[in-house]
Amino acid sequence: MTEDQGRRKAVVVGAGPGGLAAAMLLAGQGYEVQVYEKQPFIGGRSSRVELGDYRFDRGATFLMMPELLEELFEQVGRSVHDYVQMKELDPLYSLHFGDKVFSPSSKDHERTAEMIEELFPGNGEGYRRFLRDEKVKFERVMPLLRRPFGKLGDYMRRDVFRALPKLHANDTVYGRLSKYFTDERLRWAFTFQAKYLGMSAWECPGTFTILSYIEHRYGLLHPVGGINRVFEAMADVVREYGGQIHTGSPVRQVLTRNGRAEGLELANGEKVYADHVVINADFTSAVTSLFKPGTLRKYTPEAMQKKKYSCSTTMLYLGVDGSIDLPHHSIHFPADYRLNVDEITKYKRLSDDPSIYIHNPSVIDPTLAPPGKSALYVLMPTPNLDADIDWEREGEAVKEKLLSRLEQLPALHDLRSRIEQSMFYSPLDWERDLNVHKGATFNLAHNLGQMMYLRPHNQFEEMKGVWLVGGGTHPGSGLPTIFESARISVQLLQEEDQRLTNRRIPVPQTAGAGRP
Repeated sequence: MTEDQGRRKAVVVGAGPGGLAAAMLLAGQGYEVQVYEKQPFIGGRSSRVELGDYRFDRGATFLMMPELLEELFEQVGRSVHDYVQMKELDPLYSLHFGDKVFSPSSKDHERTAEMIEELFPGNGEGYRRFLRDEKVKFERVMPLLRRPFGKLGDYMRRDVFRALPKLHANDTVYGRLSKYFTDERLRWAFTFQAKYLGMSAWECPGTFTILSYIEHRYGLLHPVGGINRVFEAMADVVREYGGQIHTGSPVRQVLTRNGRAEGLELANGEKVYADHVVINADFTSAVTSLFKPGTLRKYTPEAMQKKKYSCSTTMLYLGVDGSIDLPHHSIHFPADYRLNVDEITKYKRLSDDPSIYIHNPSVIDPTLAPPGKSALYVLMPTPNLDADIDWEREGEAVKEKLLSRLEQLPALHDLRSRIEQSMFYSPLDWERDLNVHKGATFNLAHNLGQMMYLRPHNQFEEMKGVWLVGGGTHPGSGLPTIFESARISVQLLQEEDQRLTNRRIPVPQTAGAGRP
């Protein structure tokens, strides 16, 4: 064991949200922590994009369940609010169905019910039933997302039996929402969140109706400076507790001996030994490239090819002259949303009439663009790289088509003439630049065969001393669940140390104090 004055050492592969959350928890609870990140920046899929004087979140833009972030920072004696200024959004977002616009209130449920009744007559009471039913489901499902499923016996606990009648795992998200709403557009308004998992609402297990409920219960927030500011705050806490974050430091492989990880070999040949290895890299990329061939028996390249993966996303980051008359979040649905989703997930082709999401944070956050200008982020869900799409050849045409789609919106009718900076990002770029397997932005799919015990375990069963965090392990993708993966894995790691040493890991005297 590598101990320095009673401190045990953990190395973290990848400075994405899960890796940084795990590093913060470990550093704040007495571990010597070293984080190695291949890119010259932190955040992974949720890193920052800088184009001239414009700044953008690369991936995640929805921040929900702030209580979870508060808990994580409190575990290491910090307050997230000392590091990040949060602004609550009201409305949550605007949903556009042709000329009809639905903008649900942030947490004012009665106002939203009245709005639904006005826009979609006869559906206000369905919304109230949705809130009542989903509250019960949420309270029963959440305990399953906050603990590991590393063995079959984990299904035999009381919380599973209590949640089982409410899981709706044999139904779909769309099927469940159809029980509350009669208007097809309103069903879409509460099912589009399945795309946070990279899945079709017509195939995604009905359990995940809790995603839209979480938005309505907790509201949505915007961190000033962007979502990436949260990860910068985590990195700050890691350093405050003596941890180090090495950017531009790719890992060549995990060092192993006798079925246990010993540390890392970096791309420059340096070897770093540690008691624990925490892997936050894309799961498929990690198991197929970070271990010597033949080391892993379950997660071979052949086995990973058989896994199901989420859809991908095509991105446009635009620095625009002038302000834009669009809310912070807006989603623009096609005439036939079901066809659009089927084209992405089933037929693996680009849609002639796609759905698009527009992030316009400059409407409330002046830090992301120069005065009087706007940092505009546009996302179009697309098939992953399993599709027969040559992005190097077709990328420019897709970009121009997306710009034309945007210019159909009154607020963006002259968009091309106002663009000062731009970057187009395709599924191929997700894979090539960030090692996202198949460009599957939302990682492994969340079908029943890849959930809970059937998802890669937090305590990696193929190699002792290896712990998984991020969207590729339990409980899954999306920032709240990624943070939970870090908390679960760190707890398991500490429990193993306590069993092996029969003593508690010492906590620095600064733990529990305010920010230095």
